[in-house]
Amino acid sequence: MELLEATLRVDGPASLQDSVPWLLVPADKGSVFFLQCLSLATERLLPSLSGCDSGFGQATARHLDIMGFRVFASVLDLQSPGAQELRRSCSPRLTLLQMDLTKTEDIQRVLQHIQAHTNSTGLWGLVNNAGFNDTIADAELSPLGKFRTCMEVNFFGSLELTKGLLPLLRSASGRIVTVSSPAGDMPFPCLAAYGASKAALSLVMDTFRSELQPWGIKVSLILPGYYKTGKRKQQLLASLPQELLQAYGEDYVEEINQQFIQFMKVAVEDLSAVVNSITDGLLAANPAVRYYPGQGLGIMYFIHRYLPYFVRDLFLKGFFINPKLPRALRLHTAFLPGFPGTPAPEHMQSQRHRPPALWGNNQR
Repeated sequence: MELLEATLRVDGPASLQDSVPWLLVPADKGSVFFLQCLSLATERLLPSLSGCDSGFGQATARHLDIMGFRVFASVLDLQSPGAQELRRSCSPRLTLLQMDLTKTEDIQRVLQHIQAHTNSTGLWGLVNNAGFNDTIADAELSPLGKFRTCMEVNFFGSLELTKGLLPLLRSASGRIVTVSSPAGDMPFPCLAAYGASKAALSLVMDTFRSELQPWGIKVSLILPGYYKTGKRKQQLLASLPQELLQAYGEDYVEEINQQFIQFMKVAVEDLSAVVNSITDGLLAANPAVRYYPGQGLGIMYFIHRYLPYFVRDLFLKGFFINPKLPRALRLHTAFLPGFPGTPAPEHMQSQRHRPPALWGNNQR
């Protein structure tokens, strides 16, 4: 990776170290990291990270701290196990900040804190790492509130934070790195709320990339494969209207949940590929517009872009979740003529095993 050592080197006495631009990275439901270069041989700057309670944000914060940079990490809860783990494993250079991306007052408080520490220098990097989703279910079964929460965290919160930091980023001609998802590009089964929010996030960041080019700001998207990044909570059955519960069936919802659990058993635990992509987006002289860390993404995007829709849908169901028929459809098809296990009407008994074309001709 070609680093920006020449453009980011600080020459002069130690007193100038505090004038080096800082870096910010927001994370899962509101974590943010700010980084400032320490007294290193090359005085290089590194990015800040968000979503540090767990997953990519936490791993990146630890990685940057090990590299010797000062990190400000925003977490949803300062007393959470993830925040406590960062306190234990990182150096005193890391500072934790509390922020909930669904609360404007939290975002404004963080913005004021950043501006107070970077007004004279500008901000070199922002990493949007917000990623919230706690429901795996059909779009019809997912409560409307889940769609709103995903949009508030994954899209509006990240957008508000990004817009608030743009004056500082413009003054430093800095970087914006955003962790999105392939679910924002493709219709993954049972991920409509999450995918819609990530689709909006990817589009607005791609727009920023184009619009901010004259200011020298470079914008990158990270589209990871399937990784284990945290625990998911789901209490869907209790919130379903009776009509939907009867139409789909409890066993339908439970099987989706079991398939997701099986899927996560083979998800990748090593997050280093994503951490390296984020680092490259912040430090490379010519960062990529899109990074695809993870297994199987090449074939997935090839199918998505070049093959018919039904092939893509079959692939995604086979790869991720392939729901059974809802209860109402199973009951309906069980009584269709010729359906396995149901006797056919007498006038069809002699015809049901003939070739379909011949059978059709005889019906005319």
